[in-house]
Amino acid sequence: MSSDEAAIGAALDAMYDMISGPRGPRDWSRQREVFHPEARQMRTGMGEDGKPWIRIMGLDAYRADTTPFFMDNDFFEVETGRRIQVFGNMAHAWSHYEARKTPNDPNPERRGINSIQLYKGEDGRWKIISMIWDNERPGLKLPPLDDAR
Repeated sequence: MSSDEAAIGAALDAMYDMISGPRGPRDWSRQREVFHPEARQMRTGMGEDGKPWIRIMGLDAYRADTTPFFMDNDFFEVETGRRIQVFGNMAHAWSHYEARKTPNDPNPERRGINSIQLYKGEDGRWKIISMIWDNERPGLKLPPLDDAR
């Protein structure tokens, strides 16, 4: 594993750690350590009408959107697989996850994929610049990571 891949892996681990925990507040000060200030986080899904939807959020909007949920719910997003590709100052991580009520819960509430793009800045640090995710649903199952191209 290259030093870039190790640094990217550490950023991904920090992102999962930041949002995971028992019900209650999250340490949002860590968000600026992991995400580029102009980062976007995009939640996707399918509506009741069968049409796709997307919610695009900056860092402040993501905090505002998720804080009520985190205050009321135990939530642990556990990475189950990852593939990282690096080219120059950009990288892409394909990260499979499971959302659970406890870190070791054998029955996840949902599974999905985070598609995460990172940028290596002037300071040499990798930060998440863009992140889009979707969950399994009827007719959409996680592919094996080797086939997730």
